[in-house]
Amino acid sequence: MILEKATLDVIPGQRAEFERAFAEAQTIIAAMPGYREHQLHRCIEQPDRYLLLVWWSRLEDHTEGFRQSAEYQRWRTLLHKFYDPFPVVEHYNQVGETLSGAQV
Repeated sequence: MILEKATLDVIPGQRAEFERAFAEAQTIIAAMPGYREHQLHRCIEQPDRYLLLVWWSRLEDHTEGFRQSAEYQRWRTLLHKFYDPFPVVEHYNQVGETLSGAQV
């Protein structure tokens, strides 16, 4: 499984509009082949900053399947106008096992 991480800096004053647009856009990504799950978090210290985490089955599900799809154009139309600067997207592989609080 691959974890996609994007830090999204939203133009000040646009948070509510961004969150409404994201509520619509998330249905697009959730319908893509290889999509597993996603989470959107707002930063406490910098409230115009968000962290988007998306889990994919394979890297290509994101880089080729989603990014080269017609659906991506709708995603882009809904969300890209909110970013300044444009986000850097990175992909990660898990190292080791995940422990929960009950296991520690």
